[in-house]
Amino acid sequence: ATRPVRIYANGVFDVFHIGHMNALKQAKNFFPNVYLMVGVYNDNIAHYKKGFTVLTQSERYESLIHCRYVDEVVTDAPLAVTPEFMEEYHIDFVANDGRKAGHSKDVYKDIKAMGRFIPTESTSGISTSEIIAKVTRNYDIYVRRNLRRGYSRKDLNVGLVKKTHYEIQDAIGELHEMVKNVEDQSQLLLQMVEGRSYEFCKRLADISANFRENWNGKLPESKEGRSKFYELDEGWYEFV
Repeated sequence: ATRPVRIYANGVFDVFHIGHMNALKQAKNFFPNVYLMVGVYNDNIAHYKKGFTVLTQSERYESLIHCRYVDEVVTDAPLAVTPEFMEEYHIDFVANDGRKAGHSKDVYKDIKAMGRFIPTESTSGISTSEIIAKVTRNYDIYVRRNLRRGYSRKDLNVGLVKKTHYEIQDAIGELHEMVKNVEDQSQLLLQMVEGRSYEFCKRLADISANFRENWNGKLPESKEGRSKFYELDEGWYEFV
C-alpha cells in the first residue's frame, strides 16, 4: 500500500469553531489517503498575528487533539513554514487559506513557489473575530446570563452599581413575563368558556328539537299507561 500523503496545516485556532473544522476537513480529504498534521502557534506568535486570544496555547492545543480530522498536533509551531521544517516533519504539502491576516508578509511564498501549497476555502460568516464581536455586541446579555448562573461580579469585572442595574432589569423582565403568563392564561380560559357555552347551547337546542318532534300535546305513554323516558348524559331526559 502507498504511504499517506503528509499534509501540514497551521494557525491560531482560538475558540475552535466550524470554520476551523471545515478547513481541516478540506485538507484531510484533498487526497484519498492523508495524514494531517496541524501546527498550533504559541501565545506569543498568536498575539502577534491575531491579537489577544480567548484561549491559552494549552487550551488551543487540547481543542485540536479532539478533532476527528487531525492525526497529529504540532505544538509551538513556527509562523513561517520553511523547507527545513517540511523536511524535518516529512511534509509533502502545506494547506491554508493563504491570507495574510495580521501581518503583511506572505509566509507561504516559498511553499507556493515549490508547488506544494494547497489553498483551502474559508467558511463565510464564521470566524473567531466574528464570535468575539458577537459577544461584544451583546455584552449586557451575556453578563446578565453569567450572573444568573452564579458568577460573581468580580468574576465578570462588573461594578456594584452595574450589577444592581442588571438585577433590577432582571426583576422587571420577570414581572413582565408573569403579567404575560396571566394574560395568556386568561385568554385560554375565555376560549374554553366560550367553547363550552357553544356546546351547551347546541346540546340544549338538539334536545328541544327532539322533544318538539315527539311531543303531541301530552306525555307519551308506555303499554303500562305510564310515561316512559330515558335519562341522557348530564341529567337531561328525553321522552320516547
